[in-house]
Formats: sequence, C-alpha cells, structure tokens
Amino acid sequence: MILPVLPGRALTTIELKRWVTELAAQTGLWEPLVRHDTGKRHYASLYRDTDIDVWVLCWNLRDDTGWHDHDISSGAVAVTRGAVSEATPRMGGTPATRVVKAGRTFSFGPDHIHRMAGAIDGSVSIHAYSPPLWRMGQYSISPSGVLRRRAVSYADELRPLD
Repeated sequence: MILPVLPGRALTTIELKRWVTELAAQTGLWEPLVRHDTGKRHYASLYRDTDIDVWVLCWNLRDDTGWHDHDISSGAVAVTRGAVSEATPRMGGTPATRVVKAGRTFSFGPDHIHRMAGAIDGSVSIHAYSPPLWRMGQYSISPSGVLRRRAVSYADELRPLD
C-alpha cells in the first residue's frame, strides 16, 4: 500500500483535508474495504500509525453516528460515493445540517461536535484523524435537558444514545 506522503508528525486540519483528498483519488487503496451487505453501517480501518488514523465508512440512509466528538484529534472526511449528512448542535436551536456529496471534503478541529448519517444508500466516506483516535465522546440529552458526555474507545461503534 502506497499512501500519500505523511510529514512524520500530527497533521493540521488543512493538511488532513489535503491528505484525505489525495487518498480518496487512489481508489485501489480503499475500494477493497467497501461493503454494504452487513445490515448496518460498515467501517474498516485502512491505516494507523503514531500520527494518523484512517477509516473507510460505508453508509445507508438508516445509519447514524449520534452526537460525538473526537477527543483530542482533528479530522478530515472525503466523501467518495453518494452523500453523507453532517449536523452540528446549536444551543437553544435546531442543529445546523448540511449534505456533503461525493467529491467533497471537509475538516474539523478537536473541539468539533457533530452527528453524521448516510444521505444516500450506498455512500462511502474516508475519515482521517490526527493524532490517531484513542477516545471519543458520545453525547445524549436527558429528559430534563441535561447534556451528558460518555467517553468511548475509538474502536466502539458510534450510534445514537438518545
């Protein structure tokens, strides 16, 4: 496997976005990991070292991560097939939602809280995190309106808590 060149340190959000865009163009590296026959959101680790963690995620309309963060890691997402939706919370208001179509890439810092879902059946996205994921936070809102964060391992499947 010949990945795009890495700098040998944690990447900035701009570098992550550029790097995952370059990786997305090399379909032979990630295409073998694509699956939509598992009955749920499929995700597979593509690469991990001391500076970066890369995953291929396969989405259908019913797939939803729930609200989460990536702890200390910045991230970048390249949508390679179909489309995904991303929602970001707004205190006292409706979450801001956008649909990101194939060919588009976005990045975010470690302070970013979001919720992702499939916007089209058969969608695929590549996610890169730097430094590599070890923990993530999952969020729920109690019936009385209290926001709660639960720490989870990077290897746990994200799904809605609410």
